[in-house]
Amino acid sequence: MTDSGNPRELISREALQRRIDELAAEIERDYAGSRDLLCVGVLKGSVFFLSDLLQRLSRPLVVDFFQTSSYRGETTSHGEVRIRRDLDHSLAGRDVLLIEDIVDTGYTMRTIMALMGFRGARSVRLCVLLDKACKRETAVRIHYRGFEVDDVFVVGYGLDYNDRYRNLPYIGVLDESTAGCQGQ
Repeated sequence: MTDSGNPRELISREALQRRIDELAAEIERDYAGSRDLLCVGVLKGSVFFLSDLLQRLSRPLVVDFFQTSSYRGETTSHGEVRIRRDLDHSLAGRDVLLIEDIVDTGYTMRTIMALMGFRGARSVRLCVLLDKACKRETAVRIHYRGFEVDDVFVVGYGLDYNDRYRNLPYIGVLDESTAGCQGQ
């Protein structure tokens, strides 16, 4: 992949904010009876999404972060998940809302969700900004989905390529050459 210029806009800032409003309304409704909601952002990509989403929630909640690595300066995942930063809070008996920027193969999310269940979470629901369903290799239940995207390499709004482009206020396509899922 080449790093050439500004990415083409795929999802505008306005569209992102509208969809986040809708997701927040769904989450508020679904967690109306929960008293112990723990919102876990998967670093680093989820930070922009997590911040905008949680500011729209009126309920009491606790925020924590989890960091994994599966990408190593490339455009595809190896399927191996390494924990780089673990949670500070106990999951025992808590409702967990896992917040992630993108799900593609599903391996990372499957691993994280299983780990949270193993650690005693009462429930674990997944909120994802972008779903690259055409790349899915393992089943993952996404409870709250922002947008489904084709098999293009996306950056911006927290997503990066070699730690660049995270600060774009929109979702952009860096390189069209990786396309492969359209029409599937």
